[in-house]
Amino acid sequence: MKIKTWEEIHKIVLDLKSKKKKIVFTNGCFDILHAGHIQYLREAKRLADILILGLNSDESVKILKGKNRPINNQQDRALVLSELISVDYIVIFQEDTPYDLINYIKPDILVKGGDWNINEIIGSDVVLMSGGLVKSLSYKEGFSTSDLFKKIKDNF
Repeated sequence: MKIKTWEEIHKIVLDLKSKKKKIVFTNGCFDILHAGHIQYLREAKRLADILILGLNSDESVKILKGKNRPINNQQDRALVLSELISVDYIVIFQEDTPYDLINYIKPDILVKGGDWNINEIIGSDVVLMSGGLVKSLSYKEGFSTSDLFKKIKDNF
């Protein structure tokens, strides 16, 4: 099972680091999975041995995206993401941001999509201070969940 608790991921990370495995971390809501997400996660996975995905809880998605979100609950989103080859582990976080989870894991590489500037990426200070890298990956234009909602709304 790829879906882990904080305690489980901590043990896994310690083991991986002892084996000199590189860990890349990203996070997001991943409410409705689309081609932009797939491209992004594939690109993130290529940067390291292990990709850990921090998944926003339902409550944190509501805070970020509004009362009508998420469309899919956190367990369903985690299940769908767990079937992707590029994703090694998933950890759900309750907080508004993944800062505490990033600090807990201290990945070698922290990534976000190309619509983020590096200085805006939450947790970049933690990763940089521990000698890691922070990267903004490519962005697939027209493939955001908000764009999909608008397209659906306009067509019905």
